[in-house]
Amino acid sequence: MYISISLMGYRITNSRCLVLCVILTFVMGCYLASLPIEEEKPALLKQSVAEIPTINTNKKRLAIIVPFRDRFEELLEFVPHMTAFLKRQEIPFHIFVVQQKDSNRFNRASLINVGFLQTRNNFEYMAMHDVDLLPLNDNLKYEYPEAGPYHISSPDTHPRYYYKTFIGGILLIKREHYELVNGMSNNYWGWGLEDDEFYVRLKDAGLTVTRPSNITTGRENTFRHMHDKTYRKRDMRKCYNQREVTRRRDRRTGLHDVAHRVLSLHSLTIDGLPLTVLNVELICDRNATPWCQCPEPPKPKKT
Repeated sequence: MYISISLMGYRITNSRCLVLCVILTFVMGCYLASLPIEEEKPALLKQSVAEIPTINTNKKRLAIIVPFRDRFEELLEFVPHMTAFLKRQEIPFHIFVVQQKDSNRFNRASLINVGFLQTRNNFEYMAMHDVDLLPLNDNLKYEYPEAGPYHISSPDTHPRYYYKTFIGGILLIKREHYELVNGMSNNYWGWGLEDDEFYVRLKDAGLTVTRPSNITTGRENTFRHMHDKTYRKRDMRKCYNQREVTRRRDRRTGLHDVAHRVLSLHSLTIDGLPLTVLNVELICDRNATPWCQCPEPPKPKKT
């Protein structure tokens, strides 16, 4: 059947119509292909890339520095508890979780050094704070420690450690004093002793550690210690010359030379409450501290 149509004043036969349709289809296809494609971005669940936050206030600002690895269950309780606790005291604060993301043994002191370096421009003092230790007594004040380092988890009330020079758990220190002692030693891979070495640094600098007074609660009810010995085993291995080196005062390493890379920085919320997570890679000098990688102990043979 012969078909003839008129298009823009031109008469087109059926054969020419077919050719025109092919050309129009090709042109439209090229046009559509040239359009930018909007990729659907996955939604970040309560998380976004962040910068170190600032707090606008006339008061001294507190950075809660939490050295961290594999303690997510504790963190879920820590953030709501500490937020409520510090809001009752009207303390301007922000929680920073410094998470170690490398294959080396855990280094609490180096993570605290990194946390301090990242926050010192925006905060006047910090709390070196274990994630598994929650204060229960509102008379434990997190105020600015003007006179010197303030050890909140005193050996008189800490549920586990009682010796007089103990300053672990929760310690408040102002920016100038942490810089004065060059932070903490970077030699302590694995669990323990970094706080004892830090106590000597404070003493050598002429700083006096003070503690809460007139606390009527005791070791059973001043803090909640969320540590399960069987579930959360501590890395207490000693290898190479670790035992010898870590028993001495470290006059070489500290805040000025903590080798690290900040891999990412994220703003998160837990139950709607804000915190910042710094993912950090600690870099080990295997010549100076080979014990950052301890050989696994031999497994007992089955009989």
